[in-house]
Amino acid sequence: MLNFKNILLLLTTGLGCHAAFAQDTVRYVGNTVVNVDYHDGRLTPVVGVHSKQIFRANREHPEQAEGFGFTYNHAPMLAYWNNTFYVEYLSDKVGESVPPGQTLVMTSKDGESWTKPEVVFPQYKIPDGTTKEGHPGVAKDLYSVMHQRMGFYRSKSNRLLVLGFYGICLDAHDDPNDGLGIGRVVREALPNGKYGPIYFIHYNPKWNESNTAYPFYKKSKNKAFVQACDELMANPLMMMQWVEETDRKDPLIPLHKDYKAFNFYHLPDGRVVGLWKNALTSISTDNGKTWPTNASRAPRFVNANAKIWGQRTSDGRYATVYNPSEFRWPLALSVSQDGLNYTNLLLVNGEISTMRYGGNYKSYGPQYVRGIIEGNGTPTDGKLWVTYSMNKEDIWVSSIPVPVADAVTEHADEDFAKLPAGKELDKWNTYSLQWAPVGIDKAPDGTKALALKDWDRFDYAKAERVFPESKKIAVEFTITPAQNNNGQLDIEFQDAKGQPCIRLTFDSAGVFRTKAGYRNKTLTKYEAGKTYTVKMTLNADSRFYTVNINGKNLSPSLFFAPVTSIKKVMFRTGDVKRFPDADTPTDQDFDLKNAGEPVKAAAFYIHSFKTAKF
Repeated sequence: MLNFKNILLLLTTGLGCHAAFAQDTVRYVGNTVVNVDYHDGRLTPVVGVHSKQIFRANREHPEQAEGFGFTYNHAPMLAYWNNTFYVEYLSDKVGESVPPGQTLVMTSKDGESWTKPEVVFPQYKIPDGTTKEGHPGVAKDLYSVMHQRMGFYRSKSNRLLVLGFYGICLDAHDDPNDGLGIGRVVREALPNGKYGPIYFIHYNPKWNESNTAYPFYKKSKNKAFVQACDELMANPLMMMQWVEETDRKDPLIPLHKDYKAFNFYHLPDGRVVGLWKNALTSISTDNGKTWPTNASRAPRFVNANAKIWGQRTSDGRYATVYNPSEFRWPLALSVSQDGLNYTNLLLVNGEISTMRYGGNYKSYGPQYVRGIIEGNGTPTDGKLWVTYSMNKEDIWVSSIPVPVADAVTEHADEDFAKLPAGKELDKWNTYSLQWAPVGIDKAPDGTKALALKDWDRFDYAKAERVFPESKKIAVEFTITPAQNNNGQLDIEFQDAKGQPCIRLTFDSAGVFRTKAGYRNKTLTKYEAGKTYTVKMTLNADSRFYTVNINGKNLSPSLFFAPVTSIKKVMFRTGDVKRFPDADTPTDQDFDLKNAGEPVKAAAFYIHSFKTAKF
């Protein structure tokens, strides 16, 4: 039964919400929400997103990973400098906040081919006997963990600083970002791909040059480097990113609040929008020097304790990228014309790779997304680039075309052998892993084709093509399976939200089949290396579809699930994944068998794909 205090609390909360809507703030004004029973949230995808796994953890074969076999990899950051993408991420041996930890960097000239991770801040020995106020533990043979919210700073003189933070965790549940860590380190990325010496740029209380392993940055003889560091610390928007790791009373920090994972963007009138975890938001009118005392939740934004990313895009609009649920899936995007009112919710990555290795605080899904913060470079392709971790295990990037679109007006007409190099997949969405890559490659007949390859025991390659939403549509595609005794390729036709109505499958036993309700129906036997041209008509109203394979008409079939329209095709080298779900316990504490071992490779080559009205 409600008492007077509860009623008063409800009334004041309601008034607070009304005030939040009335004031000038970031808000979501769309009507789309996610369905967390599906990994994609049943969201419509942004057309042309390419999502790529750039690091795959491997404990059994460290040489195939980063050389260490660490399986907790998380919190990546992104910059673009010297015509090169830089991704920094932190890494612990098994689980979060369990030492030893280190920070690594990967680079890429094109966003497709990435270097092997290189340690940029190595494991750091904490002096024996170190204690933390309020914690009973005492360091003995203990190494630091790294946990930073800022990775890069590009100076006005075009120097790129790489930064990290050495924190202390005396046990698995200790907090590295409690203001009681050692301090922040910095080094310079050099144009030749190497890095300058490591320095401490800022110490936490009790730490200084006399009891730490690296010199203070002021000792550097490189005056331009010192100037870049000074410039960084004079920028309040950069310092806001330091708040969690730095001493809570540090005068460098403009707002001393326990808000997490700050990022920002400028509005056309010069004001600065700040965003934090849980979709907290606030606006600064003096370029970040001061902020309102309390941030508020962005009205109608759904976001839990995973990060949210916001930035101005190359077309002058704004985008936020985040997990719009109480879970860390899916990864979605919303667009705003003015940087305050966000109108839609679209899919960026709706997959959850299988978590191969258990560990402390490892959460399922594509999470902790970061883009390129203002000043840290602008890719020449005009796309919105983001990086994130999958399951706190593997590192990913996604390139998102700008302007953001969720529909196409022209039917597909793609013969990959004839399309301009580098443009073949502009309208395709790809989900590409190191052991299940998607891309343009040479087919067995020597021509260019869209290739889906797979030797990943736990995951699959996937390519999707959106076409004009239709009730009736004709489809034609040509495909060559490289084998007929292993591997699998599913071909699904789906509505805008990913509901499939037809599924054709090249299975691992040489059968090309279709899903017919509970059962499968054989279409034909298929041969390795033989090319198959498949022509289909689909009718959402009657739920019938027809199939013609290499000129032979087969009997009509019924959709296995009803849809009101068809909007996309999906090619996938494995069964649909439904684990985890909203009831799956987080913090997986077990490893999967053969987690670092591949399976026999399979490959499928799509030569062409076309759609038309009928």
